[in-house]
Amino acid sequence: MGNAMRGVVAFIPSERCQRFLVGDLKEMPLDRTLDLSSRQLRRLPVAACVFGELVKLYLSDNNLSSLPADLQGLKKLQLLALDFNCFEELPAAVCRLPQLSILYLGNNRLYSLPRELRELKELNTLWLETNCFTVFPQVICELPNLKTLHLGYNQIQSLPRELGVLEELRSIWIAGNQLAAFPPVLLEMHFLAVIDVDRNQIRYFPCLSHMLGLKLVIYDHNPCVNAPVVGEGCRRVGRWADSSDDEQEDDGSKAAGDTTVEVTEIHPEEEHNI
Repeated sequence: MGNAMRGVVAFIPSERCQRFLVGDLKEMPLDRTLDLSSRQLRRLPVAACVFGELVKLYLSDNNLSSLPADLQGLKKLQLLALDFNCFEELPAAVCRLPQLSILYLGNNRLYSLPRELRELKELNTLWLETNCFTVFPQVICELPNLKTLHLGYNQIQSLPRELGVLEELRSIWIAGNQLAAFPPVLLEMHFLAVIDVDRNQIRYFPCLSHMLGLKLVIYDHNPCVNAPVVGEGCRRVGRWADSSDDEQEDDGSKAAGDTTVEVTEIHPEEEHNI
């Protein structure tokens, strides 16, 4: 009954109804964190944008498709969670938060990112999984301090060479896309520690042993005939992960002659999230 009532009230813009959804919002929380997740919000109350000292704002699991310009007044905001909403475009105000370092945008309807995103010079963690991207958003290559990138479960077919300029990047998660080959640019990014290419269409993996910083490679659920060769101390997750290179070479030769069977085995239908 509570959720049903919230759903009805969310359509009513009166101040009284908004207080029912989010409370009075008269004083900034002592921990400088405001959590308005799962309130069935269709718009963000302007009252939430007056706390100039706010550091974290959680708006996950609502019905938001836009944000007020007043949001840019939160000049000290470091974390913004907008995942599980209805955004088709990233609101301009988000790109005017100078100290933003963590941005959650997963499970929306985004298909592109604005060039203004490059103004977020402090951004180090970006979550974009489960959106509508068919092309890698080029503006990501202009985020100099990016360390973690989640782009899983979109429809991306390749990664741009420009991605290699992100020397701070340590983890890239691109499971559930349409990569037909292991992205060549990743071979040049020796500083990467985590690569997740699970659930793509990759048939052959190049040697990764020259990437001395690599700690984890997830390559499961690809129609591949080999496992990536990695350096000492790197964990592999996927077929032949526990086999020696000689063993996987023999097994891979057999697999190459029976591709249809292998694809069936390594593309189960059940949903998987990292």
